[in-house]
Amino acid sequence: MSRGPLPYSSKILELFRNPKNLGKMEDATVSAVAGSPACGDVIAFYLKINEAEVIEKSSFESYGCAANIATASITTEIVKGKRLEDAWNVSWKRVADEVGGLPTMKFHCGILSVGAVRRAIREYYEKKGEKPSWLGDELTFEERQALKEEELAKVLSK
Repeated sequence: MSRGPLPYSSKILELFRNPKNLGKMEDATVSAVAGSPACGDVIAFYLKINEAEVIEKSSFESYGCAANIATASITTEIVKGKRLEDAWNVSWKRVADEVGGLPTMKFHCGILSVGAVRRAIREYYEKKGEKPSWLGDELTFEERQALKEEELAKVLSK
């Protein structure tokens, strides 16, 4: 089996070279970390949420491959300006479509970015002591795929 370059779209390569909204947000309302120790991809998402529960700003930090950086970057763009419920409903398939498609072995990158956003939104409501009706009790598939920060720290410290 040959190990040639992955068939990345031009959009993935562009966002990898010039990611949007890259960097830690010091005044974030909430943040969340997601990672996959199996592949080494790790992302941190930061959301600045206003009183109307609209995401004013979003940014990310990433340690990972081109697909991880590109999907995190496009996810920040997709959720910016959205109400939290609308951001919650963004699917990893939409993220994959927005970057021009992902190789099958890189689907997890889109799943991680959506999982991180959903974890941040869930954290926002936990801090407020509220739970809107659209926010389920059970973690979503994407949230379950994204490790909690403490679990990730344990894996990385070994």
